[in-house]
Amino acid sequence: MGGLVSALSPMTDSRRGRSGIRSRRRGQGEAVAYDFRRPIQLSREHQRVLQVAFDGFARQATTIFTSTLRTICQVSLRSIDQRSYAEYVESLGQMTYLTAFSTEPMPGQGMIELPLPAVMSSLDHMLGGPGSTSQPLRALSDIEESVVSGLVARLLEGLSYSLADFVSIEPEVTGVEYSPQFAQVAGVGDVMVVFSLDVRIGEQAHVLTVCLPFNGLLPHLTAAVAPAPVSNRERTQRANAAILMDRQFREIPVDVAVRLRSTQLAPQLFIDLKPGDVLRL
Repeated sequence: MGGLVSALSPMTDSRRGRSGIRSRRRGQGEAVAYDFRRPIQLSREHQRVLQVAFDGFARQATTIFTSTLRTICQVSLRSIDQRSYAEYVESLGQMTYLTAFSTEPMPGQGMIELPLPAVMSSLDHMLGGPGSTSQPLRALSDIEESVVSGLVARLLEGLSYSLADFVSIEPEVTGVEYSPQFAQVAGVGDVMVVFSLDVRIGEQAHVLTVCLPFNGLLPHLTAAVAPAPVSNRERTQRANAAILMDRQFREIPVDVAVRLRSTQLAPQLFIDLKPGDVLRL
């Protein structure tokens, strides 16, 4: 009995080992929930166009923050997401600095969001301070608002410049809000494209977000990824080139060799061969 138990132990251990490997393998790839009621409309081609544009905006924003605050700043693109407007609002803090802007001639409105700690630190830098992290989280005064609005205006200019490769917009500020619940720039279920950017001001890290209407961007994204139109002249040139290539290939000499399969014959049959005989290969 003891020998039987000892013989079965390695098999049990090996099965446990295999099951452990299977469980670890299953844990490596986690399933992502897909909402069939709200299909993803932002294709990979669209994301590539937007990524190129907002990588450029990140470089523009780095220059704007550094030159305006007179301290070392770094901005980089973190993610591009498709969300409903309600989901975007819920992802923001209870109090933040929101600037709504028009996207003429593109329909709809956009929004750029800066966390209040980043706004207060930037304001401290622009007024000659060290940009201390111990800043009050409150609404800005009229004087502070006029100072920060200059920074936001430069960011919107950089945004317009970065998007110019596929859409030309002239953003104009339409309002400033501190509570996301009161910033109504789109319907609750409207699809938005949300860009998240990491902003580092000195040693402080923040996240800046830009929200743009998907329906306004879609026609321009579709045109940007569409193949370039072919003129009648170019189409004729391609057809003539194909005909010429076909003619040239028909006249090229090609060496052809044929090798027949070998067979076995009796010596007498080989001796009796005469014209007209047929050999099966």
